[in-house]
Amino acid sequence: METLLKTTLYASLLLAASHNIARAEQIDAGAIETRTTSLSQAVSKISPRHSQIALLAMDMSSNQVIFSQQAETLFIPASTQKLLTAVSAMAQLGPDFRYVTELWTDAPIRKGHIAGSAYLRFSGDPTFTQADLKAIFASLVKQGINRIDGHLYLLGDKQEQMQAPGWVWDDLGICFAAPVSSYIINQNCVYGQFNPSTANKPSQVSLRTGSYGVKVSSDAVFDPKASREFCQLDLVRLGQNNYHLRGCYPGGEAIGLAIAVSDPFKFAQDNLTSLLKGEMSLAGKVKLGTSLPKKAKLIASHSSAPLPELLDTMLLKSDNLIADSLFKQLGKSYFNAQGSFTNGAVAMQRILTELGVDLSNANIVDGSGLSRYNLLNAQQLATVLALIHKDSRFSSLMTSLPQAGISGTLRYRMGYNKPPLKQQIFAKTGSMQGVSNLAGFIRLPEHSDTLFVVLENGMSPELKHQHKPSFNAEFLKQLISVLQVPSPTTAALSTAAHSVQD
Repeated sequence: METLLKTTLYASLLLAASHNIARAEQIDAGAIETRTTSLSQAVSKISPRHSQIALLAMDMSSNQVIFSQQAETLFIPASTQKLLTAVSAMAQLGPDFRYVTELWTDAPIRKGHIAGSAYLRFSGDPTFTQADLKAIFASLVKQGINRIDGHLYLLGDKQEQMQAPGWVWDDLGICFAAPVSSYIINQNCVYGQFNPSTANKPSQVSLRTGSYGVKVSSDAVFDPKASREFCQLDLVRLGQNNYHLRGCYPGGEAIGLAIAVSDPFKFAQDNLTSLLKGEMSLAGKVKLGTSLPKKAKLIASHSSAPLPELLDTMLLKSDNLIADSLFKQLGKSYFNAQGSFTNGAVAMQRILTELGVDLSNANIVDGSGLSRYNLLNAQQLATVLALIHKDSRFSSLMTSLPQAGISGTLRYRMGYNKPPLKQQIFAKTGSMQGVSNLAGFIRLPEHSDTLFVVLENGMSPELKHQHKPSFNAEFLKQLISVLQVPSPTTAALSTAAHSVQD
């Protein structure tokens, strides 16, 4: 009898709970409208006065839009463009893709000598280093080969497109805009220091070891008392990896320099000329090759990390060289031709369109987002993010997104290194002068993921000096506060569960 009473009681409670849930679901539409209204009021108070913004927020469990503002208006995406590159690369190249740098010869090997010439074929590996280069020739020594009797020919793409249209000209001597070539060593970047003058020496530039063939002259000066009204440094590219530093620096302490090489082939040539002096004997010279002989055989090689690791670095560190090298690789793979920014753009557009991303009116120019000719809207970025969230082919990219206060470009960013944003935001940043974008996910405990895109263009450079959290940080704080208010359905489910347990 007691068991029957309990069963009847449970059934009554469950029936009541189901009625509560049904009623809650009926008014959930009103709750969503309340959230939207609340966010709209908050956004109106915090929106910047002198820049343009686009916003989109969506609940990933229901696919319901929580908030949308100018979601179809085109903006400069900056490095949020790398989200498109990551998805396109995984779809076209696959997770097993690696760059391979190969050493070949068509000559016989006699008594530890290559009785002729060798051919080093570069692949555009954006992670290839001087140490990797040294390891290729060290492997020959292990095979008992210690001399090349002919020349060493370097093979790569011809008449390369090394910068995309729309890259800012005064960025081109800086390492984050290094030339995207098939010849890449140490990210086509050299590091040095501009040192103030002493009693015996004028101000001068010193370069680190390994800056083979790179020369920097200088007549620049330091202005430790900031006595000059206009004082700035200017790095002039002279060609052949020669540079001249001019102007002045308002300070008295040495400053670091990160200089992008202007001639990747010459940098590779100078690296190998110096390297081979220590590794093995070369009778001939290091020269530009035209093609690999038909009867050549592979004698040594180096492989990069697989694609998922490359994308992890690209997204976490916002690595432009990896992004644009992969962009050109998309063109090469899709069209079976030499990769370029031109065919990479067409390839990416087609790949993403096939995946269901509507890129109508968008403009795709590069893979990094450095070009100011790129144009995307918030809805297009949101569709790419939805692929990452829901498609198993791309789900590994979730862990490669910077986490607020923890990793990548969000580790130390103001507003993201403390609650409520710390640890809760997983997103790709996109920043350049006048642009501050963020696209990713809010992941709250016991709450479904929320997708968001925040685009802001037309920002004044003066904002850098104000040391205030960005608009995107303020918007996400407001969004989180709204998300943390329990919905009627959640409350009904909780009530039902407690009633049954009691």
